[in-house]
Amino acid sequence: MMRARSLHNDRVLRRKLAASSTAPPGFIETLDAVADVHGWTTHAQLRQLWECASEVPEGGRIVEIGSFHGRSAIVLAHGARPSVEVVAIDPHAGNDRGPGEIRGSSAQGDRDHEVFVANLERFGVKDRVRYVRRASQESGLEVKGSIDLLYIDGAHRFAPARADIRDWGRRVSDGGRMLIHDSFSSVGVTGAIATELLGNRRFHYVGRTGSLAEYRCGTRGSRVRSTAHQLAQLPWFIRNVLVKALMIVHLHPLTRLLGHRSNRLPPF
Repeated sequence: MMRARSLHNDRVLRRKLAASSTAPPGFIETLDAVADVHGWTTHAQLRQLWECASEVPEGGRIVEIGSFHGRSAIVLAHGARPSVEVVAIDPHAGNDRGPGEIRGSSAQGDRDHEVFVANLERFGVKDRVRYVRRASQESGLEVKGSIDLLYIDGAHRFAPARADIRDWGRRVSDGGRMLIHDSFSSVGVTGAIATELLGNRRFHYVGRTGSLAEYRCGTRGSRVRSTAHQLAQLPWFIRNVLVKALMIVHLHPLTRLLGHRSNRLPPF
């Protein structure tokens, strides 16, 4: 009874938040639907995914790296035009599942796989999402042609995060977008961004919604300004590192002084 009441109150809050910001048609219903799908994307980040997906042109392509239980894949599929291909890449191997879960078991990966497929079917997008159950570094040949929207939320370790940005980023078409989750939050992802995107001539930093950073490809813009705007996120990154350090040593109350309201450990 308590859980049902909590879910109801959360849905009411989501609807008020979405309605107050003039949400696009269909988004509120989708947000409400994925309420019980486990994931780390915030409501504002899901809205950004929806809006970016809705702007992909007819016959375009969206590629998601890192799907977990399908929360973001469902939103991308609902937001995109019917002719847009949506590809979800995740090995569901039990590793890199989330904060503090870098290593895992194949049994856990199989369970995640089953939940993911069931969620796609439950929300009516199983036929809309092409699922590639392989590591992103092994999936290049599974996707032909350029990418209009690339959403990276895969492994948070430096090497695989850098490989995703470098190798899949090359395939983003001019005018396309690359969205990277856990930017300026995860140490590995932030290091990969610093290595691949600071001073990058092709990608220009647009901004972030929490830890979801947006880059535009091939658009005219100042490389110096783009670099400066990314460097300006360093104080927020340092704050996130301090939050993690305090949570690791069980000083959770102090994280509230830094504006962190959740008891969950942010991704590394």
